[in-house]
Amino acid sequence: MKTISATYKKIICSALTSLGIFSVALTQAQDVSSYPNKPIRLVVGFSAGGISDVLGRALAAKLSNVIGQGVIVENKPGAGTTIAADFVSKSAPDGYTLFLQDMTTHAINVGLYKNLPYDPIKDFSPITLVASTPLMLVVNPSLKVNSLKEFIPYAKSKGDALAYASSGNGTIPHLAAETFNKTLGITPVHVPFKGSSPATQAVLAGDVGFTFSTMPPALSLVQGKKLIALGVTTKKRVGAAPDVPTIGEAGIPGYEFVLNSGILGPKGMTPDLVKKINQLFADVVNSQDMRQVYASIGADPIINTPAEFTTQMNQDVTKMVQAVKVAGAHID
Repeated sequence: MKTISATYKKIICSALTSLGIFSVALTQAQDVSSYPNKPIRLVVGFSAGGISDVLGRALAAKLSNVIGQGVIVENKPGAGTTIAADFVSKSAPDGYTLFLQDMTTHAINVGLYKNLPYDPIKDFSPITLVASTPLMLVVNPSLKVNSLKEFIPYAKSKGDALAYASSGNGTIPHLAAETFNKTLGITPVHVPFKGSSPATQAVLAGDVGFTFSTMPPALSLVQGKKLIALGVTTKKRVGAAPDVPTIGEAGIPGYEFVLNSGILGPKGMTPDLVKKINQLFADVVNSQDMRQVYASIGADPIINTPAEFTTQMNQDVTKMVQAVKVAGAHID
């Protein structure tokens, strides 16, 4: 029997290696083409009832209809959403565990915590933004102010006799309020609550004077004339409240605080899988019934590419880390 030459051995090894790579690639392609073939878990880092939970459940219900599989919302609140983020970062990158993140998890926490258990960029696979949600500055009618122009001298005259509520230390309503306060040179006392709903109820009860609320808790109270809206934190007016001016046009040019929310997976997801999930969420977000949901909660629907989403997250980190410094907020 003739001995196989070294050259032929190299050729055979190269061919077998190529076949192996082809086989792996084919398997991945087949996996993506059949995705999803079992229920998907959508992790939310907040308790039920908040803006992220409301948005997550609406997205999950519509996605379930689109793919013909269950999409289960799993609330993992605690530690400023770091519990949920850490859980997702350590999950299998198979597309069956997804994360509805927001600026808390992947921007604010970078400045708030000294030691995060995850890297907000490197440990995740960005898929797409899905929403941009404004905050609404609301006051109790007992303040007898109906515009930002009237509120400013009122707040300056009250000093620390005026209090404001937030959804918690280091949350975007807290940072939005502190940036607002520093810009105006006012010194109201901060009263943190566990969520925007109880913070807004504290304003309604007259326990505090104002808050920067997420839209769902504030909208119905403003529409029912139980609270007065002085402005929204976006560059443009919000379709759900077209009569409410932006804070920029009401008296603080350039002021903007929005809550960006997007879909992430664990790091290591294949580009084909990311692309497919991106398209699925595009179908969901662009559907007519979801547009109605967005309008009802005052959110703007967004779909972008993974690269654009990554760029946005980096920009959010820069802005929110500075906002945390301005507020003097910290956790550890």
